[in-house]
Amino acid sequence: MKYGPSQIRKLAKSACDYETLRPGQQEAIASVLEGRDTLVVMPTGFGKSAIYQIAAHALDGPTVVVSPLIALQRDQQEHLEELNAGRAAVVNSLVPEREQEQALVDAKRGKTEFLFMAPEQFANPERLDAVKAARPSLFVVDEAHCISEWGHSFRPEYLKLDHVIEALGRPVVLAMTATASREVRAEIIERLGMRSPRVFVSGFDRPNLWFGVETAGSEERKRLLLLERIRRAERPGIIYSATRRHAEEIRVDLEHLGISSVFYHGGLKKSDREQAQEQFMRDEADVMVATSAFGMGVDKPNVRFVFHYESPGSLDAYYQEIGRAGRDGDPASAVLFYRRGDLNIHKFFKGAGRIEEADARRVLRALKNRAETTESELRTLTALSKIKLSRVLHRLEESQTIQLTTSGDVRLIADSAEFQRRAAEASGAQAERRKAEMDRIEQMRSYAESLACRRAQILRHFGEQAPDECGNCDYCQGEGTERARLLAGKEADIRQNERENER
Repeated sequence: MKYGPSQIRKLAKSACDYETLRPGQQEAIASVLEGRDTLVVMPTGFGKSAIYQIAAHALDGPTVVVSPLIALQRDQQEHLEELNAGRAAVVNSLVPEREQEQALVDAKRGKTEFLFMAPEQFANPERLDAVKAARPSLFVVDEAHCISEWGHSFRPEYLKLDHVIEALGRPVVLAMTATASREVRAEIIERLGMRSPRVFVSGFDRPNLWFGVETAGSEERKRLLLLERIRRAERPGIIYSATRRHAEEIRVDLEHLGISSVFYHGGLKKSDREQAQEQFMRDEADVMVATSAFGMGVDKPNVRFVFHYESPGSLDAYYQEIGRAGRDGDPASAVLFYRRGDLNIHKFFKGAGRIEEADARRVLRALKNRAETTESELRTLTALSKIKLSRVLHRLEESQTIQLTTSGDVRLIADSAEFQRRAAEASGAQAERRKAEMDRIEQMRSYAESLACRRAQILRHFGEQAPDECGNCDYCQGEGTERARLLAGKEADIRQNERENER
């Protein structure tokens, strides 16, 4: 059934009391209601969640929403309760088993409209069967970029969602993410097995954001530039660092300047991370200094700056993080503090994650005399890390060497005589993906070192049209002699970086 604009507006009003819809929302809702798989790329705060909330009311059967963050699941549940948009239940490891079972029974009986689940929940065959019995009409994959092995928030459990979708009888699939380049969009579509999907990309141009790059020839100079920017900047703001050590050092520097701050990284206890986040969200701390572990699901409207002390590994990751600035629409700034050697850490980690032929052969040998085994058993037998094993298994599945089940079982389906060739194929596929990741790092380098409009580079990366100059970045505002001085300074710093690297 086709839904026209007036019908969708009426549905938005009756279902969620929304008076208006933003560009892209109406078209995406219509696509879902037509039974089309749909991929939505829209910045945080632009209303991606409203798409499934509204569409669900015109579909028979519950909506399953897969989200990687338990806190985000709870926030969405509470939001739906405030809207009175339909009964929602959270099914995750923090919810008592009895409540989880009741939520699934209620969904089967038509009493629950929304089921929020973490991807690992589907590894339980009984849980999967219970969701299937509820006959979901819509399967929503939130934070869909997590399925990209080379994305900035890779989650191995997301790689199995295509099997989950098939096991549930193939409901309509709605994948959503705040940022994804053409390459990541293609990867999401492929890995979720989306069928002739409609793709909606909107909202990337944030006119209130000022973009800049501060180039330094040494670590000391870069730290001074950062601290001077913070001292002069309107607050609150966020500083991202690639390492925990730098995050803690910068926080100490801010204390010496009399600027209240907290730091957040994966090495802290959960209670300490939660306390730091609460202090920042309540404006009890002017600056959050964090690694990339901070930010997903955080919506603080008045962030006036996002500074990066090191370059992220891709423009996708960079745009995701700077998107936390200026959500209230007021002016905000995004500045990258750049020293060319900073990108080496990303190359190191990407190299450490590569698949060697020996790893693939090790997995195949472990499977040789077993009709079926589990990923957990394979980790023990092969001594591979969870993420590396996940990548090896996915490459072997792509080459039709093994079969993965939603319950976590691994079944060998190829002739054992072909082990050598299959292992080489898996390693070759991995090498191609690693090259793609190196290309993404080079795109980040190009952004940092380019003498052109910053906004235009970002928008074109995401496939949007852009003028040659935006008037709201360091390049475009370097008029006349000031521009010449700015560009000459950047070129000198870049040459200095190159000399340091050569040494």
